Amino acid sequence: MSQPETITDFYRNKIGHVPAGLQDGVGHFNVFKLEPFIGKSARPVPYSRRDYFKVMLVKGAGNIHYANKVIPVHRQALTFSNPQIPYKWDTTEHISSGVFCVFNHAFFLNYGNILQYDVFQPGGTHIFELSDEHYDMISKVYSRMFAEIESDYTYKYDVLRNLMLEVVHTALKMNPSAGSPSRPVNASARISSLFLELLERQFPVDDEHRHIQLRTPSDFARQLSVHVNHLNRAVKAVMQKTTSEIIAERLVRESVILLRHSNWSVSEIAWALGFSETTHFNNFFKKHVQMSPLKYKNSGAP
Repeated sequence: MSQPETITDFYRNKIGHVPAGLQDGVGHFNVFKLEPFIGKSARPVPYSRRDYFKVMLVKGAGNIHYANKVIPVHRQALTFSNPQIPYKWDTTEHISSGVFCVFNHAFFLNYGNILQYDVFQPGGTHIFELSDEHYDMISKVYSRMFAEIESDYTYKYDVLRNLMLEVVHTALKMNPSAGSPSRPVNASARISSLFLELLERQFPVDDEHRHIQLRTPSDFARQLSVHVNHLNRAVKAVMQKTTSEIIAERLVRESVILLRHSNWSVSEIAWALGFSETTHFNNFFKKHVQMSPLKYKNSGAP
């Protein structure tokens, strides 16, 4: 799989120039109308990872390939993408209009953890089909973004952070389960949260010459300085799944992405995911998907 598209790549390839002052570690936010990006071509948006966040309000229909899912959009939708999960629209020919904003992780650094919200978490809800009422509500927030970013107000980026969070919370209110408290409330929840953070930090796998280091419950327990039995009890109590099951599910999800969308060989994928032998990966994948990795890669299965 190719390297993630950087926010600099986005400006260079889509806008034609890179804004002055855009650099790693410095917060950046911008907002755009979608029409200039869809009017010239109906080509699919490439399936790729990006190292920035993108939140898009779109009017139109199509299928979004998101991680290992295909989600249909029938009329209009709000979509959240993050650096951990690749996505693409299979076509843009039925999209008539929209707006989107892009920002990097540094934009919210020291202003709270943007990744705490379900819409930016790997297992969260990322695509919301909208009613006309919700579409109009969110469209008005974007209109305020356009006005604010053109203003001379000294603290306009604080306002833009608040407007972005208003979009996030509007989405969370449409999906009450996504807006439920995610902050750890006891020791088991705290340990489980740290375990999931360590697990997700290893993904996405974008370089076949590097491989994940934490593969077993014991690996995570050592990293967290807790006994493996304590970790297992905490995770089971909070998530109703074993530590091994959660690790396996995440490995399967990444396996599917790499098999479907990269040009890596099965042995390269196996090594990148921490399997010492390709046969071990073959057995693991077949156990969970009921198909060998090579057969899955060649099948074009969704």
